[in-house]
Amino acid sequence: MASLNEDPLDPNAHVDDQAIDGALRPPTLAEFRGQPRVAEQLGLVLAAAQHRGAVPDHVLLSGPPGLGKTTLAMIIAHEVGAPLRISSGPAIQHAGDLAAILSGLSEGEVFFLDEIHRMSRPAEEMLYLAMEDFRVDVIVGKGPGATEIPLEIPRFTLVGATTRAGLLPGPLRDRFGFTGQLDYYDAADLVGIVRRSAALLGVEVDTASAEVIASRSRGTPRIANRLLRRVRDYALIKASGRITPEVAGAALELYEVDALGLDRLDRAVLEAVCVRFAGGPVGLSTLAMSVGEETETVEEVAEPYLIRQGFLMRTPRGRIATPRAWRHLGLSVPAARADLFSDEA
Repeated sequence: MASLNEDPLDPNAHVDDQAIDGALRPPTLAEFRGQPRVAEQLGLVLAAAQHRGAVPDHVLLSGPPGLGKTTLAMIIAHEVGAPLRISSGPAIQHAGDLAAILSGLSEGEVFFLDEIHRMSRPAEEMLYLAMEDFRVDVIVGKGPGATEIPLEIPRFTLVGATTRAGLLPGPLRDRFGFTGQLDYYDAADLVGIVRRSAALLGVEVDTASAEVIASRSRGTPRIANRLLRRVRDYALIKASGRITPEVAGAALELYEVDALGLDRLDRAVLEAVCVRFAGGPVGLSTLAMSVGEETETVEEVAEPYLIRQGFLMRTPRGRIATPRAWRHLGLSVPAARADLFSDEA
């Protein structure tokens, strides 16, 4: 595997993008950009635990995908000098799966459980006891002859991550000592993240070029890093490796990411609502079928950003396009829609 010190613009260098994803993550809270309130609060929790010589409280991180929940889990383990064990809710479908993981933890280990809201109910109930009393009850045998054996486990810190905190039952949420809600990043933080990642990749990106990439990143560091790598590739082949604002813009247009960060799916959803369904209302399943995607993809990938940007509205009857959606597509706003949204027209 190539080193990060290799120049990615060198045709003879073979940098594995998957391998460098981890290297682009900041290793400490001091280097973690954005989320200043969460970072400050979390730093206080970790520092106080270390001062007491205790294992830190369990931590719940919630927010949309790509904002740094996994990165913060890695930072927690690094800050307290503990190993990190990683699993996910969908992978734990039986209580025995969770018991096997918990019994294998070492004292003070950090256990990161991604998508914790998708864990099975039996495993969830076992987790209650483990988080509170550091014990699991293992059932041996079946039927009337089954025996419950209490098993002590080392003290550990659970870091749970969820994109849908509302799906977590109250008893589980209440067992976390600290809850951090991650929000979308502002442009200045994303510019800093793009420039830091570019330096690690060995790519020269000035502030103006970083601003082009950041402005199309939907407030999400994961997307910013992905777009940076695509701009790097474009510059290597089309611009002798030199990234300018014009090169960055041309690269992102080629990859169908427009000036507001909308991609092919986003525009397909807007075109379906505005053109095929005359602005709506249109039901989710009908909309998904019209763009050839699953309902979950439209609802969880495209819709949140379109609604946040004011292109779509959800109503009891279905999705409705706002005048801004027509204008973004270069279409005239129908008079009926302009009247309906008179304040925006």
